[in-house]
Amino acid sequence: MIPEAREVHLSRKDRKVLEACCRSPVTLQRDLKRARIVLLAADGRSTRSIAKEVGVQPRIVSLWRHRYADHGLEGLQDKPRPGKQPIYTKTTDKRILKLLDKPPPQGFARWTGPLLAEALGDVDVQYVWRFLRSHKIDLVARKSWCESNDPNFTAKAADVVGLYVAPPAKAIVLCVDEKPSIQALERAQGYLKLPNGRALTGQSHDYKRHGTTTLFAALEVATGKIIATHSKRRRRVEFLDFMNSVTAAFPNRKLHVILDNLNTHKKNEDWLKAHPNVQFHFTQTSAPWLNQVEVWFSILQGQSLSGTSFTSLKQLQEHIDAYVNAYNDRAEPFVWTKKKVRQRRFKGRRITQL
Repeated sequence: MIPEAREVHLSRKDRKVLEACCRSPVTLQRDLKRARIVLLAADGRSTRSIAKEVGVQPRIVSLWRHRYADHGLEGLQDKPRPGKQPIYTKTTDKRILKLLDKPPPQGFARWTGPLLAEALGDVDVQYVWRFLRSHKIDLVARKSWCESNDPNFTAKAADVVGLYVAPPAKAIVLCVDEKPSIQALERAQGYLKLPNGRALTGQSHDYKRHGTTTLFAALEVATGKIIATHSKRRRRVEFLDFMNSVTAAFPNRKLHVILDNLNTHKKNEDWLKAHPNVQFHFTQTSAPWLNQVEVWFSILQGQSLSGTSFTSLKQLQEHIDAYVNAYNDRAEPFVWTKKKVRQRRFKGRRITQL
């Protein structure tokens, strides 16, 4: 049933606005139809005749006649609509976060999206994944850390960093450490052609062992150059033999040697008395990353050792020596930088065992 038609009285100003709206080529179709309805109603046309001319239902004509009669031009605008009520709210988000603080179900190493949805009971797994993505929560990624309990952490760090940033005048600063048990593995290598025509380079999982070598290395902080030798073992005697070769490479120079807290690096007072120009500096307990030669070992692994194959231990040693020579030809010192660390402390410095 069509409501009784309302009389529409247009002011001269409103008529100009509506007529301009009808003439404009950028007017939306919905606004154009509403303007035509009001203009025709103001001319005394009936609801049915207006509906037939504009191409809408009579109830639509009646709606906009009443809206304009009650509210003027503002009545021709869409009213705010509440929209669909969200199924999940902030309370749901808090439930997900609270559940992540609890251990996963027995037998599982970590939470997954389906496990969270199952534990919540009334939350779809797709919303769980969407919530985790929006909060940048990765259930698979794991971070490892090591907190040093060295009571002299600050003093040792300042000592080592001071040698990097402001080394003593006319002195050589060296970072010394060992990379033990480098394996000479012989693997089948070559190209693998796939059914789709692509060719991949790689190696087989099968391998043959040809022994191991321990690499002693000293990095000169000022130049970035490396002194390296091979040894079968990494005992104190091998370490001191390597230090003898290092001191011979820098005769009559004051040497500051940065070492980690390996037992063979300590309790060498007799050797230090015989070499008064050498001074040992130790990194903090559980913090060998402060030793720059560790960075070089990572470079060695990535650029020289990964993905290679050796038929003998001698071939491995010659391969490493060739890389050291090539590296020294283009060696540059590491640039010591400090970035602002944004990290929250672990609650109570405790590790929860699940």
